[in-house]
Amino acid sequence: MGTKIRVHLVDDHQIVIDGMLAVLKIEDDVEVVGFSLNGDGLRERIKKNKADVLIMDINMPDRDGITILKDFQKEKVKSKIIILSSYDDLKIIKEVTKLGANGYLSKSCAAENIHIAIQKVYNGEQYYCDAIKNQILNSFSGIASTQAVERPPIPSSLTERELDVLRLIVQEYSTKDIGKELCLSPHTVDMHKKKMMNKLQVKTAIGLVKFAIKHKLV
Repeated sequence: MGTKIRVHLVDDHQIVIDGMLAVLKIEDDVEVVGFSLNGDGLRERIKKNKADVLIMDINMPDRDGITILKDFQKEKVKSKIIILSSYDDLKIIKEVTKLGANGYLSKSCAAENIHIAIQKVYNGEQYYCDAIKNQILNSFSGIASTQAVERPPIPSSLTERELDVLRLIVQEYSTKDIGKELCLSPHTVDMHKKKMMNKLQVKTAIGLVKFAIKHKLV
């Protein structure tokens, strides 16, 4: 058995913690190394138990998730962070992504998605469950529909191969699956992603998806 992904859970409701523990207990590649019912001293705890992935609620009584993310960003905490919340407000989703969250799960769909979310963010990808992803895509579509019919041209700096990668990103292909589809190594796929982000001046895969929808590439 290979190295297990070390996970720390944060939620102010014990029943939610217990539910996540029950779901993750059966996964061979995941080890829950700790849990917290509030955000106090969280940085020290995840550093002590060497957590690879932190799964955290936003709405907590002592220190909310937004404040914790801001602190973590300043302190350059290396653990990957998945937000687990009952909120699906687009402003919150965008804010936590900007603050460094690597994924976002709605509590309504967490049980069936939490394991794959952990795997994805641990391997350097972003993960949003379908309910959250649809919220994001619908907002981008709405923005696009209110703009003028004439669209700005696709930047000529994007290559055909980069466009191929971009279309597959929008179709929810993982880095590995994009590589298989286009006969590229995962490293080459990641390089294409980084180059596109630099060219289009976006910071996340969401920015790439927004660009693709705006330019009717999907």
